[in-house]
Amino acid sequence: MSALQEKETTTRASTSTRKVRSTWPLYLLFFVFAGLVGATISFEFLTDSLVALGIPDPGPVTTWGLPFFRAVGWMLAALAIGSFMFAAFYISPKVPEGDNSRLVEAPLSVDGDIAARTGAVSTLCFGLIALLMIPLTLSDVSGTPFRNTLAIDMWGVAISQVSTALAWSVVAGISLVVGVAGLVFRKWIAQPLLFVGAILTIVPLGMEGHAAAGGAHDYGTNSYLWHLVGMAVWVGGLMALIAHGRRLGPDMETGLRRYSSVALFALIVMAISGLINAAVRVEWSDWFTTTYGFILVAKTVGLVLLGFLGFVHRMLTIPVINSRPGMFLRFAVVEVILMAAVTGVAITMGRTPPPPPRDPNLSQMAIQMGYDLYEKPTLGNVFTMWRFDVMFGSIAILITAGYLYGIWRVYRRGGTWDHRYTAMWLLGTGSLFVTTSSGLGMNMPATYSMHMIVHMILSMVVPLFLALGGPLTLIMAAYEPGEPGRPTAHDWALAITKAPLLRALTHPLVNTMQFLFVFYVLYLFIPLYELAISEHAGHLAMNWAFLISGYLYFWELVGTDPVPVKRPTAIRLAWLVGSMPFHLFAGIYLMQLTTVMGEDFYMSLGLPWELNLLEDQKVGGGIGWASGSFPLGLVFLLLFIGWRRDDRATEIAYEERVASGEDQDYEAYNEMLARISAGGAAREEFEEKEFPRAAETPAEDTPEPPEGPVLDLRSRRKR
Repeated sequence: MSALQEKETTTRASTSTRKVRSTWPLYLLFFVFAGLVGATISFEFLTDSLVALGIPDPGPVTTWGLPFFRAVGWMLAALAIGSFMFAAFYISPKVPEGDNSRLVEAPLSVDGDIAARTGAVSTLCFGLIALLMIPLTLSDVSGTPFRNTLAIDMWGVAISQVSTALAWSVVAGISLVVGVAGLVFRKWIAQPLLFVGAILTIVPLGMEGHAAAGGAHDYGTNSYLWHLVGMAVWVGGLMALIAHGRRLGPDMETGLRRYSSVALFALIVMAISGLINAAVRVEWSDWFTTTYGFILVAKTVGLVLLGFLGFVHRMLTIPVINSRPGMFLRFAVVEVILMAAVTGVAITMGRTPPPPPRDPNLSQMAIQMGYDLYEKPTLGNVFTMWRFDVMFGSIAILITAGYLYGIWRVYRRGGTWDHRYTAMWLLGTGSLFVTTSSGLGMNMPATYSMHMIVHMILSMVVPLFLALGGPLTLIMAAYEPGEPGRPTAHDWALAITKAPLLRALTHPLVNTMQFLFVFYVLYLFIPLYELAISEHAGHLAMNWAFLISGYLYFWELVGTDPVPVKRPTAIRLAWLVGSMPFHLFAGIYLMQLTTVMGEDFYMSLGLPWELNLLEDQKVGGGIGWASGSFPLGLVFLLLFIGWRRDDRATEIAYEERVASGEDQDYEAYNEMLARISAGGAAREEFEEKEFPRAAETPAEDTPEPPEGPVLDLRSRRKR
C-alpha cells in the first residue's frame, strides 16, 4: 500500500465515527450576528450622524435594515469568494485517469461541486441584497421612509443621483452573471474565473464612500480596495474550510495549509492598507476623541486579536488535523464569529461621519484628482515627482517579489533559469512602477498628452516585457507536478495554458480585435473617455484594461509562455503587419479631431500653467501614432528573427535527415531521377538500333544552302 493510500485510510478511519453535518445553520449564525452588531452600533450613533449630515430620521426600517443587510451582504460576498477559491485551489477535482496534464478537462469532485454551488447561491443572494440596498440607500441619504422609496421611478432617481445606489446596482448586475455562471459551469477550469468574478462583485462598493471623497482619495480608494479583498479572502476561506470539515471532506490538511498561507498574506494586506486608509482620513489625535476614531480603534483591536488567534489556531491544529479535526472546527467557528463581529463594526464606519479633513480648503484639483500639481510636466521633471500608486505600484512590487521567489525555488530544486527572461520581467515591473508612481502617472489625469504617454506604456511596453518574462513557465519550473489526481501550482499553470477561453482569446483575429477595441472604443466614444478620466473608478478600470488587453495581445504574438495553439511565426508576423495600419490610424484620427475630449473635466482642474487643450490633444495623438510604432516595430523585429530562425532550423533538420537517409521525400526524388535517366538511355539505344544512318550522319554532310540570290516571296507579294 502506498503512503498516499495509507494516509487516506487513516483519515477515513479517524472520521468514520463522525457524522456529516450541514453548515447552513452556521452560515445563518454568522450572517445574523454580523448584521446585529452592525445594526446595533449604527443605531447608537445614528442621531449624531443625522445631525451632522442634516438629514431627517428615515424610520426604523432603514435605521436597522441598512446596516444589517449591508453586513449580511458582505458576509455573503466573503462566503462566495471563499467557496470559489476553495473549489479552485484547496481541493482536488476528479482528474481523468489521475493524469494532471488533463486538469483542464476535470469535473469537480463531490466536495468541490458543493463548494461551487455554495459560491453560486451566495453570489445570487448577495445580488438580491444589492437590489434591496438601492431603495434603502435612497431612504437613508434623503430621510424618506423606506416604503416611499420602493416605487420603480424612485429607483431611477436613486441610481442616477446617489453614487452608493449606483454602486449597488452594478454589484447586482455582476452578482447575477457570476451566480448564474457558477450554477452552469461545473468543471474545474471555470472555478478560477468564478473566483475572480466573485471578487469583482465587491469592487464597486470599494469605489464609493468616505475613501472616494476629498483629498488623497486615490490613496483612500486604492487602499480600501486592498483592504476589502483581503478581508473577504480571509473570512470567506475560513468559512469554506469549516463547511468542508463538517461534511468530512478529503484533503483537509492540504486545504488548511494552503489557506493558512493565504490568510497570512491577507492579514498583512489588511493591516498595511488599513493603516494607509486611516492615515489619509483621520488624524492620530482623533483616534480616541471622536466616534469615528473609536470605531476605528475597535476594528483594529479586533483584527489584531483575530490575527493572533489565527496564528495560534494554525500552530495547534495543523499538526493534528487528521487525528483531531473537531478541534479545528470548534476554534474556527469561534474565529468566524469574531470575524463577523469585526465585519459588523467595519460596516458602521460607512454611516459615521469622519472627523473634519486636515485641510478644509482643498483646491478643485485636489478634489478631482486627490492631489495638487505645481509645475508643467517636462521630460526631465516627471522623474523628480513621485507619488506612490497604492494599486499598481503595490502590484509591481508583489509580482517582482513573486517572480524572484520562483527563481529561488527553481535553483533550490537544482534547475536553471534563463536570465534573459528575468531581465524582461524586471523591465516590465520596473516600467509599471515608474510609470504609475512617478510624474508620468501623476500628470496622466491632468493633460491629454501625458495620458497618451502612460496609455502607450501600459498597453504596449509593460505587457510586452511581462509576456517575454514567461511567468507561467517559471511557475511550472518552480513547482513539481502533483501526485496523480492531486494537482499543484505546476498543474494549475499548465492547465491555464490549455484553457478553452485562452484558446478563443489568442486566436489572431479575436486577439487583434480585442486589442484594437480597447483603444478605439475609449477614444471614439467621447462620453466614455470623459467618464474614465473624471472618476477614480473609471481611471482604475481604464488602466487595468490597458494592461490586460496588452498582455493577451503580446502573449499570443511573442510571449514565451505556451498558448493552446502556437501558430507559425510567419502567420503571426502576417497578422501583425496586417493590423499595424489600424494601430497607427487611431493616432492620425486623434490628430485630426477638432473636438476636445474631456474638456469640462480638464477646465475644472485649474492647472497652474497655460494649456491649449486642443493643441495638447493633437500632441497626444501624435504620441499615440509615433510611440505605438516603436513597440510594434520591436515585435516585428522579434517575429522576423523568429521566422528566420524557424526557417534555418527547418533547413538544418532537413539536411540532417538527408544525410542520414531518413528523408523519404528526398529518396523518392532520387528514385524518380534514376527512372528518368534510365528511360533516356533506353531511348538512345532504341534510336541507334532502328535508325543507324540517321544516327551516323556527320554534321559536315549537311547540305549547304544554294548560292546566288534568294527569292524573297514577301517582297514579291508586296510588289
